[in-house]
Amino acid sequence: MRSSYPLSHSCAYAVVLFSILWSWATPRIFADSWMRFRGPNGTGRAADAVPLPLHWSGTSNLLWKSPVARGSSSPILVKDLVVLTGYSGYGEELDAPGERSDLQLHVIALSRRDGSERWKLTLAPSPDEQEATPRVADHGYASPTPCSDGERIYAAFGPSGIVCCSLDGVELWRTNIGTGVAGFGAAASPIAYKNLIFINAAIESQALVAMNKFTGEEVWRVEDIKRAWTTPVIVRPSGGEPELVMHHIDSIRGYDPHTGKVLWTCQGIPDYVVPGIVVVNDVLYCSGGRQNRTIAVKAGGRGDVTETHKLWEVNIGANVTTPLFHEGHLYWSHDKGMAQCVSVEDGATLFRERYEERDRVYASVVLGDGRLYAQLRSGACLVMAADPEFRVIAENHLGDGEEQFNATPALDQGRIIFRSTQFVYCVGEDR
Repeated sequence: MRSSYPLSHSCAYAVVLFSILWSWATPRIFADSWMRFRGPNGTGRAADAVPLPLHWSGTSNLLWKSPVARGSSSPILVKDLVVLTGYSGYGEELDAPGERSDLQLHVIALSRRDGSERWKLTLAPSPDEQEATPRVADHGYASPTPCSDGERIYAAFGPSGIVCCSLDGVELWRTNIGTGVAGFGAAASPIAYKNLIFINAAIESQALVAMNKFTGEEVWRVEDIKRAWTTPVIVRPSGGEPELVMHHIDSIRGYDPHTGKVLWTCQGIPDYVVPGIVVVNDVLYCSGGRQNRTIAVKAGGRGDVTETHKLWEVNIGANVTTPLFHEGHLYWSHDKGMAQCVSVEDGATLFRERYEERDRVYASVVLGDGRLYAQLRSGACLVMAADPEFRVIAENHLGDGEEQFNATPALDQGRIIFRSTQFVYCVGEDR
C-alpha cells in the first residue's frame, strides 16, 4: 500500500541521487540519432564518436536479443524505441507460404534499453499485394524502412500504402500510393522534411509523392518516375534553397520540395536504380544498374545540367547497396560480396576485393568509431578499416544460419542494432 506520509530526508536524498545516477547512465538511450534509412540524411554514419564494439557473438557483447515478425526493413531509433516493420501469416516459408487471406502487416516498437516489445500496430494488407512467389517471399512484404520526425512514425508497405502512428503505436492516418507491384516487391523508404513526407512510388504508381505529415493528404505528385526502388534525399546547395533529389532510370532530378517543380535534370543510369543517393555538401553520388555505374553531379543547377554539373561517371558501383562517404572516398559493400572503394575526386578505383566469406549482401555499409561495418546476409559482419587500403579488422557472427540479415544496421551511441528475418540483436560493450 502506498504511504501518504512525506518522504524522510534520507529517503528523499536517495531518490534524488538515484535520479541523477540514472540520468548519467542512460542519456544515450533517448537520443534521436537514427530516424530514417541509414541514419541522418541517409549518410550511414554515426552521429557521435562513442566507441563501438569490435568483437561480438551470440554469447559475447550481446546486450539483448528479441524475436520479431519476419521482414527486411532496417531498424530506426526514436526516443526510447527501436522501430521496424514486419509481416506474418503468409509468405514466411518459401515452400509453404500459407493462405493469402492470413497476411498481416506490422509496425513494431521495442525498448531500446532491453529489447522488450513495447507495442505492435497490426494492419490489414491491401488486396493488391502480390502472391508469395519465391522471389517475393525472399524479401517479404515489409522491406521499406520507416522514418520518424521524433513525434510520429511513418511506415511504407508498397500497395498497402503509408501508415502514420504515434510513438505509442496509435494509428493516426493511412493513405494509398498506388496498386502496382513488381519483381521483388516494395523497397523505397519514406523520408520526413518539415511538414511533408516523401515517398518514391515508382513501383506502385510511377510517381514521386509528397504528403502532409499530419493528415496524409497528397500535397503534390510527379508522375513519370519509372523503375526505381531508391529512397529520395534532401540536399542543401551552398547559397541556395534545399532540393529534393530523386534518381530513376535515365534521369537524376532536383525538385522544389514544397511544390514538386523540376529544378534541374541530369542524364542518369540507363537501368533500374536501387541504391540511395549520397550527399556530400552540394555533390550527389548516384549509383545503380546491373552494370554498376556511379555518377557524381553537383546540385543547385537549373534546366539540363548534364554538360555543366555532371562531374564524372565510372563503371563501378553497386546494384543494390548504397555507398558511404568518408574522408574523400566512397565505400560499398557490394551485393555480390565485395568491398569497393573509389575516390570522390574522379571516381578512380582504389580497391575492389571479394569477401573471404562468399555471401550475398543487401545491407549497406555503415561507419562508426572510425571503422566500416559490412553486414552479410548469412549473419557475418565484417569490421573494416575506413581507409583506401582494404583491410578486415574483425569478423563477427550472429544467428543460427537459418536467418537472413537483409537490413542495414543502426548505430546507437556505442551499440549496434542488427535485424534478421527472425530477431533484433543489440551488441555493445557491457560497461
